[in-house]
Amino acid sequence: MLAAMSSPVAPSPPPGGPSPRDRDDACPGTLRLHGADDGALARVRVPGGVLDAARADALGRAAEELGDGELHLTSRGNVQLRGLGPDCGAELARRLGGAGLLPSARHERIRNVVASPLSGLDASGAGDVRPWLSGLDALLCADDEMTGLSGRFLFALDDGRGDVAALGADVTLVAQRDGTALLRIGTARATTRIPGEQAPPAALLAARTFLERARGHGAWRVTDLPGGADDLHAEVAGRLRRAGLVAAPDAPDTPPAPAGPTGPAVGIVNSPHGTAALSVGVPLGRITPGQWRTLTDTARRGGGELRLTPWRGIVVPGVPRPQAPELLAALGATGLVTGPDSPWTGVGACIGRPGCAKSLADVRADAAAALGPVGALPVYWSGCERRCGHPRGEWVDVVAGPDGYRVSRVRDADRTPVRPPAQDSAQDPVRNDEGRQQAPYDLPGGSDGLAAAVAAARGTRGLPI
Repeated sequence: MLAAMSSPVAPSPPPGGPSPRDRDDACPGTLRLHGADDGALARVRVPGGVLDAARADALGRAAEELGDGELHLTSRGNVQLRGLGPDCGAELARRLGGAGLLPSARHERIRNVVASPLSGLDASGAGDVRPWLSGLDALLCADDEMTGLSGRFLFALDDGRGDVAALGADVTLVAQRDGTALLRIGTARATTRIPGEQAPPAALLAARTFLERARGHGAWRVTDLPGGADDLHAEVAGRLRRAGLVAAPDAPDTPPAPAGPTGPAVGIVNSPHGTAALSVGVPLGRITPGQWRTLTDTARRGGGELRLTPWRGIVVPGVPRPQAPELLAALGATGLVTGPDSPWTGVGACIGRPGCAKSLADVRADAAAALGPVGALPVYWSGCERRCGHPRGEWVDVVAGPDGYRVSRVRDADRTPVRPPAQDSAQDPVRNDEGRQQAPYDLPGGSDGLAAAVAAARGTRGLPI
C-alpha cells in the first residue's frame, strides 16, 4: 500500500542565479502519489509522449476504475490520474507495471523526456529522433546513478524543427541534416556537435556530470547550479572530447532556439509514406473517457500509436490518408480541437479549484466563461502565483489573486501589464509585488471586463498586438 505524499512546487529561480533547494524533491510519480484536494494524484511518465494502443487502454481503465475517469495531460507530454483513492497505490502500480508503463520502479520519476511529436511523420525535421528516444530511455533505466536525478530534470529530443528545443530542458539534443546532433546544456549559448548515433550516451554523460556537480548544492535542475549552464557545458564538452564523442569543435556562438512554439498545428498532417497523422488539441488538457476511447480506436485504425504533446495535444500517426477527414471529424465530434478557429485554441489553465488547495479560483470554469475569438498569443490561467504548468516564450498571463485576476503579457520573465478598455471595468488598478500596474476583476460581476482584458492582451491573430 502506497501512501499519498505532499508535493509542493518550488518557485522558479531568479534569472542569473542559482537556487539551492533545502528539501528533497517531492515531485509525484506513479509510485509516490500526491495528496490533492480532489483525491490522490499520480503522474505517469510517458517518454516522448509515445503510447501504443494497449498501454493507452490500461491508462484509460485505471482512470475510470481508480480515479475520476479523466486523463490530464501535462506540459511535458505526461499523464496525470486524479481523484484516486488514498489506498489505491499498490493496485495502480500493479496495473501500470503489467502494461509496461513502469519498466523500472526506481527510475519511474526521472523518465522525463520530451520529443518532437511529428518526428518521422512529415518532411519538416532534419532527422528522426525515435531511435534516440528508445535508446535514451533504456540507458536511463539501466543506470542506477540516474535515480539521483530529480523528478523535474528534463531531456528534450528535437528533430531539428525547433519545437521541443524551446522548452527549457536541462539536456537538449537537436538533429542536424548531416546526421550529427547538437548537444545543449540548459540555456548555455555553446553547443557541442556529436555523431547522431552517440546522442543518447552523450545525454547520459551530461546528466551524470550534472549529478556530480549537484551534490552538496541541493540542485534539482541545471539552473540551480553555481556557475549555471555555461560552466556545466564546458565540463561536459571536455568529457565528450576525451571519450571520443565529439564530431566537431564547440560552436560557442550558437544562440538558443527561439522560445514559444505552440507545437503541431491541429488538423491533418500528410506523411511522405502515403499515410496521414491526425493532430488534435485537448481543451485544458482534460480528456474524458469517451474522448480517450475514440482516440485509442482511431489509433488502432492507423499505426496503433498515440503521441502526447507538451502542448496538451495528441497526434495519431499512420491513418489511411483517404480516411483521414472522416476520422478527424469523428474526433472533433467528441469535443477535441480539430481546427484552428476553435475558441479553445491556445487556452490553457492549471487545475485550480476544487482540485488544488492553493488555488484562489476555479480557473477552468472562469477560462471557459471568458472564451472569445482566437488570439495572436496563447493565454494561460493560474490559480495562484506559482503558475504551475505555464507555457514558455510569450503568452497572456491570467493569475488569480485575493482581489480577483491580474492580466498581463509575459515574455520570459518580463511581465508587461495590459489594461482593459475603461468602459469594461470601473475598478481601479492595483500594483503587484514588482510595482507594475495590473487590473483586478471579481467574478461573476467582472466577467465581461475580464474577458475583454484577456482578448485585448491576446490581440487578433494575424494582426499586430
